[in-house]
Amino acid sequence: MKNTLKQLSLFALALTMTLVSCREEESVFIEGPQDETLAANSNIAGLLQNTAAKDGSDDNIIDNASCISIELPVSVIVNDLEIIVDSPEDFETIEDIFDEFDDDDDVLEIIFPITIVLSDFTELVINNLDELEDFADDCEGENEFDDDIECADIKYPVTASVFNSNNEVIDTITFNNDQDLYEFVDDLDEDDVVQINFPVTVILFDGTEVQTSNLDELEDILDDAKDDCDEDDDNDFNDDDCDNCTTNQLSEVLVGCTDWSVDKLERNDEDLEDLYTGYRFNFANDGTLTADSSSETFSGTWETNGSGNNIAVVINIPNLSDFNATWNLHEIEQDGSESDVDLRMGDDRLRFESNCSGAGDGNNGGDDNSGADDSGLVQVLTSGDWYVTNYFDDVDETALFDGVVFNFAADGSGTADDGSTITNGTWSTSSGDETALELNLNFGTSNPFDELEEDWDVLEATDDIIRLKDISGGDGTTDFLTFERNPGSNGNGGSDLDTVLVDGLWTVSSYLDDGNNETNDYNGFTFDFEADGSVVADNGSAINGTWASQNGDNKLVLDFGDVMPLDEFNDDWDVISISDTQIELRDVSGGDGGVDTLIFVKQ
Repeated sequence: MKNTLKQLSLFALALTMTLVSCREEESVFIEGPQDETLAANSNIAGLLQNTAAKDGSDDNIIDNASCISIELPVSVIVNDLEIIVDSPEDFETIEDIFDEFDDDDDVLEIIFPITIVLSDFTELVINNLDELEDFADDCEGENEFDDDIECADIKYPVTASVFNSNNEVIDTITFNNDQDLYEFVDDLDEDDVVQINFPVTVILFDGTEVQTSNLDELEDILDDAKDDCDEDDDNDFNDDDCDNCTTNQLSEVLVGCTDWSVDKLERNDEDLEDLYTGYRFNFANDGTLTADSSSETFSGTWETNGSGNNIAVVINIPNLSDFNATWNLHEIEQDGSESDVDLRMGDDRLRFESNCSGAGDGNNGGDDNSGADDSGLVQVLTSGDWYVTNYFDDVDETALFDGVVFNFAADGSGTADDGSTITNGTWSTSSGDETALELNLNFGTSNPFDELEEDWDVLEATDDIIRLKDISGGDGTTDFLTFERNPGSNGNGGSDLDTVLVDGLWTVSSYLDDGNNETNDYNGFTFDFEADGSVVADNGSAINGTWASQNGDNKLVLDFGDVMPLDEFNDDWDVISISDTQIELRDVSGGDGGVDTLIFVKQ
């Protein structure tokens, strides 16, 4: 861009300038205020580039380097077990294998060749470990200061205007993702006259969105965000398990669950848990605790203070000195049948476990390890009968639950009535793997209800529909489960696809490409479906496509030609659910069996 602006005339530039594929040319003549110009090598330019830089810390458990990323899928051998890592969830699988035993040597071997992505989005093929280590050595060490800003993100799309020497707009550029913005700032020249079009929204690490109206405000926000959070630039994938933990949450879990046993106790490199087999620990709200063995009872005290990853747990049991210390809370983990509280003190470790799904043993959905609010889900779940209108486990198995009526009670119990037999079950909530909440279901081992025994991520919960998904920790496949209040004949709530689509504008609320979240690629797009089978996708410029419904509204065929990124939508989509405000679609690849999901919501 910098050479083009220097060498070409305005007329030639307006005809030929093709900075990036997302640019669109205009011939609007307005004044470009020089004090709002994004100048090359300025502080704000550097902050924008560092915010947009590719973060390489997510996969540190594989490459031990925060300034590079490994392009997925990649095959690794972890403690002699080969794993195909094709989504970030598989990083947790690696950690689980590492954490399974505390006294073994954990070994991870990468199967080469691989492709790495540098912080400037350059992609390189790496053929062996020596080549990878050469690039890793250029990164800063664990948790050391580096340039990239991970505590803030730019909300896309963002546009900028390029001016000539007469302050006339000669090009308008749209940035749809970090790479677009990074490469643009990287190419800025001191002679370029560029103005960011405000407002620009910044998403902070806690999810807060801040809108800025000029360069000074944007600079202040990004500058303040540089050191506002733990960027997790260490090599343990999920060692910061308690970023959002609170002392109240810990107290609710410890007091709400009863009969805690010692799953792990290590002091001074000695494993001591076997000494306390059969002991049961109970924590009270008043700060007292008891430890009961088969023959005697020991009394003591406990207290907590701090927040996040710095919560201290002080235990004092006068006659059980192995437990007495000021421990640091490492993790609270809960699922449908068990709760664990993991405490650390240097290399020493204490882990309690209880056969309890959450505080109060699952009443009203129990509790979770992120403080997520489950009140909305609990309210709709317990307010009437539900029917399964979609169950997908590699193949569509919805028919397994035809005619079954599900009812969930506030005490954590549930029933499934097929008209002849009532099957009893339980439910609870906890923190989700990919969403704020999980719905944990258990209706026993009888067919087909054993299919439902999973920790389901909650995608949506309204008065009429609850949509869930689960990603297998084994082969990485994705299962989907949908409950609806009043299912129609096609499992679509009785809504008609043709009628719903043409009524208003639609946006993409979720697009998962074989489990990879690519929703941000469609930020700023609106979709206008016309009754004649045409559709216009608009993000500042109009892109024409076609749509058609097939097989009684169970199929939606989309075609946007070869225009990126909309070409991703070119397919015959299965219609999973339809409401007046939302349409959920799914496509299963005929080649590798990958599952894509696309959700439109009405604007």
